[in-house]
Amino acid sequence: MLLTNTSAELLSVLRAQFPAQPPKRLGIAVSGGGDSVALLHLASQCFANEDVELFAATVDHGLRPEAADEAQWVARLAADLGVSHETLNWRGWDGNGNLQDHARRARYALLTEWAHRHQIVTLALAHTADDQAETLLMRLGRAAGVSGLAAMPSRRMQDGVVLVRPLLGVTREALRSYLRSENLAWFEDPSNADTRYERIRVRKVLDSLRPLGLDARVLTEVAGNMSRAREALDWYTFLAAKDLALIDAGDVLLDLRGFRTLPEEIARRLLLHVVCWIGGGRYPPRRVAVAEAMSALRHERSAQLGGCLILNQGRQARICREYKAVEDMRAQMGELWDGRWVLSGAVLPEAEIRPLGPQGLEQCPNWRDTGRPHASLQATPAIWQGESLIAAPLAGESRGWSARLESGEEDFYASLLSH
Repeated sequence: MLLTNTSAELLSVLRAQFPAQPPKRLGIAVSGGGDSVALLHLASQCFANEDVELFAATVDHGLRPEAADEAQWVARLAADLGVSHETLNWRGWDGNGNLQDHARRARYALLTEWAHRHQIVTLALAHTADDQAETLLMRLGRAAGVSGLAAMPSRRMQDGVVLVRPLLGVTREALRSYLRSENLAWFEDPSNADTRYERIRVRKVLDSLRPLGLDARVLTEVAGNMSRAREALDWYTFLAAKDLALIDAGDVLLDLRGFRTLPEEIARRLLLHVVCWIGGGRYPPRRVAVAEAMSALRHERSAQLGGCLILNQGRQARICREYKAVEDMRAQMGELWDGRWVLSGAVLPEAEIRPLGPQGLEQCPNWRDTGRPHASLQATPAIWQGESLIAAPLAGESRGWSARLESGEEDFYASLLSH
């Protein structure tokens, strides 16, 4: 944990987060706040003598009138440093839901899209040790488990872009001290003092915990410990999946005898992974719903969870998509259906992809030959022209059509070990 503020030490920390041959095009997200301004200055020094072209982007969420002026200030700063800059505007807030969550997801979407446009494969973000500590405390307040308390990764992939957080080992105050020592300016977002936001309330609590020894350094270390624990749990969940799970037409078949002998946490993680892989949910189901589904699996009952059905079939459970979750999904030919299915076949005018449903299943006389239950088949993709069923590849009526998973079955196992 870096608590000092010398330029040389900060540059050393930053450079250590990149390989010997750094990316030729490096994107930097710069809001105008102290952390990101420090990152931009440090990166311009760090890679000054290397074959690295820097690009900067500022997201204007359109939520504060002064944000546009701040983005223009960042543009001038970037120009002074010889760095290309672009302001990305978001105007998608409709007043519903969690503002910070919507803004965060929009910010990442805008930044990764910008990176793709400029052939940038690596994007640097200015999260610090304080951000790490605050996130840990916020998740403690929600009684999070090991995964929730695990540290933000220093490097992860999102939408085909590598996100790097090279300053996670540096405190916010160390960066401010660096900026002051170099006579460098930055903006303070007034929302950083707005206690309506959970993170700001947590930040104030963190200030009061420092006399007890609970500072950013200690809490970041705890988050790191949780990350290592999560890696161990993920590994044993992966081994359990390889031993107990089979993929059939996008469904997952679980050997119930083996599942019931698993430690509770490994069984829970395996079930959550299956449901998220099939249902594509952004967030895992609520604890109560998960507990009810776990109980059903252990007591030979069927259940519903996260847009999926858990069908008890004696020695095994089949986890499949729930028809109600996809009932209204439509896709044009060539488009991805339900976020994971690719259908291929003849070009047909006015055809579209819809779920097979109970009416479509009635038009598939050979569906029993597939060995799949009707509840599973109803949620599979089919080709329709109006009310006429053209093909149902997974229900015994391929008629020259095929359906495949976009990511392939190996993604089910491999994604257990990726974050």
